[in-house]
Amino acid sequence: MAANRLMKALNKTGHEARMLVRDKQTDDERVISLNITWRHCLINRFRFIWERLMIFFHNRFTKKNLFAVSIANTGNNISKHPLVKEADIIHLHWINQGFLSLKNIRQLTKLNKPIVWTMHDMWPGTGICHHAGICEGFRNKCGYCSFLRKQGEKDLSHHVWKQKRFFCKKNIHFVTVSRWLASKVKQSSLIGQSAVTVIPNVIDTAVFQPGDKLLARKDLGLPYDKKIILMGAAKLNDPIKGFGYLRDALEILTATDSKENYLLLLFGSIKNAPNFLSNLPIAALYLGTFTQTQDLVKLYQAADVTVAPSLYETFGQTISEAMACGCPAVSFDNSGQTDIIEHQVNGYLATYQSAEDLAAGIRWVLSEADYVSLSGKAVEKVRSYYSEWIVAGEYIDFYEKISNFVKNHKYNEP
Repeated sequence: MAANRLMKALNKTGHEARMLVRDKQTDDERVISLNITWRHCLINRFRFIWERLMIFFHNRFTKKNLFAVSIANTGNNISKHPLVKEADIIHLHWINQGFLSLKNIRQLTKLNKPIVWTMHDMWPGTGICHHAGICEGFRNKCGYCSFLRKQGEKDLSHHVWKQKRFFCKKNIHFVTVSRWLASKVKQSSLIGQSAVTVIPNVIDTAVFQPGDKLLARKDLGLPYDKKIILMGAAKLNDPIKGFGYLRDALEILTATDSKENYLLLLFGSIKNAPNFLSNLPIAALYLGTFTQTQDLVKLYQAADVTVAPSLYETFGQTISEAMACGCPAVSFDNSGQTDIIEHQVNGYLATYQSAEDLAAGIRWVLSEADYVSLSGKAVEKVRSYYSEWIVAGEYIDFYEKISNFVKNHKYNEP
């Protein structure tokens, strides 16, 4: 999604940007899929399964952490693809799960074209994990990986780390989507000596924008008289998303206020957890996943506060989308979201892993702050830092800096 939004923004500036993907999920003609026949789909499906099987084998046949790591042992050689041949700059985003292998990335470096790699997680700077958590093995040579049952100095994580050592020696220019992620990457033994540039994700502020709260609630069939608290995530029951902290915060919040005043809205998937939403302290509606962006926009417009209690966020997409729609956010003061939220200016940054302060933040937004001013400053922050014109302009300047890329000066916002 982030790559697609950036492609659209770059094209709006007068530059030609196209996407090469494994699985196409849009009608946009600028997005080209490698899966053009049933045979290609079958081969790429096999590549995905083969990588997971290798991880399953090396992890002593357990499914635990099966998708928390990637080894990039199989993928597509796109170095001879017409789009790659025509490109002045190759821009990588998320390449895992059978799209590109480490061998394929090395093939791209041999084309002697500038390569920009926007990191949406830590994987390029670690042996195999997408997020290292409290582990600091990536600062050295990995090994003794906590994601593996079979751990050792030369385990799977160290083996893949050795294969990645060419990253810092080739023409790859790394971009991170937040200062927090940049600080992590600079500690990596694979990337630390390379320059790392911070450019955030794009938010289309022509789509994600404020609207009439009561009208949005009417359209969604939501009550007018409740304080609506919103949380969304790709996978709500992923421990990283910290739903337990929100549950505890709501218990604290309603200890001094009637639970009848609140409604919790949740969107995203819930996998293999049938009792996940049981025993919540306030009334809740689970809305599932959204396929239409405009429905998501209305949800942000209808809510009073968005809560993101994640243990870490590389950027904070839900936070920035909500703020663009005038819905202030509450989150922990610990990772990528600290670029977006300015404490008690356009939202609230709670003490890390403190349900008490998370509750205090929700209470502050809903009852104590000047809500109109808070909402306006949330919108202003996103428009000033994350709009299409701002982010596309930062990338165009970056492309020009690392290559002979000719900047088209039409990218100033009209």
